[in-house]
Amino acid sequence: MDLGIVVVSYNVRELTLACVASACEALTHDGLDGHIWVVDNASTDGSAAAVGQRYPQVSVMECGGNLGFAGGANLGLEAIAALDTTPASVLILNPDTLMAPDALGHMIRYLEAHPRVGLVGAQLAYGDGSLQHGAFRFPTLAMAFLEFWPLNHRLTDSRLNGRYPRRRYQAGEPFAIDHPLGAAMMVRWQIIREVGLLDTAYFMYCEEIDWCLRIRRAGWVIACVPRARITHLAGQSTRQFRDRMFVALWRSRYLLFSRYYSPAYQFLVRRIVRAGLRREARGVRAALRRGEITSEEAERRVGAFRQVTEM
Repeated sequence: MDLGIVVVSYNVRELTLACVASACEALTHDGLDGHIWVVDNASTDGSAAAVGQRYPQVSVMECGGNLGFAGGANLGLEAIAALDTTPASVLILNPDTLMAPDALGHMIRYLEAHPRVGLVGAQLAYGDGSLQHGAFRFPTLAMAFLEFWPLNHRLTDSRLNGRYPRRRYQAGEPFAIDHPLGAAMMVRWQIIREVGLLDTAYFMYCEEIDWCLRIRRAGWVIACVPRARITHLAGQSTRQFRDRMFVALWRSRYLLFSRYYSPAYQFLVRRIVRAGLRREARGVRAALRRGEITSEEAERRVGAFRQVTEM
């Protein structure tokens, strides 16, 4: 088998069906011997049954509960590990993605041609076709500051905010990165044997950063392959629980910082976040006074800010 594909899904039935369709088309386009595992995190919208009915060639794994992204992905990876012969590479894919027909071929060929590259990401685009940054530098204090005080678009779209220049994507040539967005990551199976699975301590968010830090520390290179184009419809599962996911995001970030960053960094980033959340809370209360949001929505948002502040 050339490639295993693991799709982790939660309550996005139609998106998951479209994702699987694009993955099947991409496998066929490049004549790849591949298999797809859809891991369903206890969806209530009939996702698992719909995928099984429309795509009988796909392995559907139903979880007893919501294992989160890392837990769901690991379940699929463990199923692959149990095979008599494991694939050379595995693609971990969000269900809100649509691959260009030649995307898989570009990623696989780059891995085959560069034996020290352990993981690759793709060039992502939003649903309207505009560029979505799919490659990032590891978190910095400047990135935390700009999240709350964007200042201007040039800074938020710059190296200072962890972005790689748009010209790197436009040039079409692969380039080394710190980590891709977790929406689409192709990894050598050798990496999984050497570095291990995703860390399930991260229920949602930052699991790909933790993984890439471990991969980089093991001496491997991580790259973006711009000719591999994938549309990412961005946050279709997590927007169902926007405030809870905001809390989950910062819980995961603080866990990441506690493992890989200095005590001084952790102290300073918490000061930045607390100041930023006070500013955000004032904005929410002002929006409530203007009648732009309901009191219930304001309470949810401020409650989420409070939970992060108290972490």
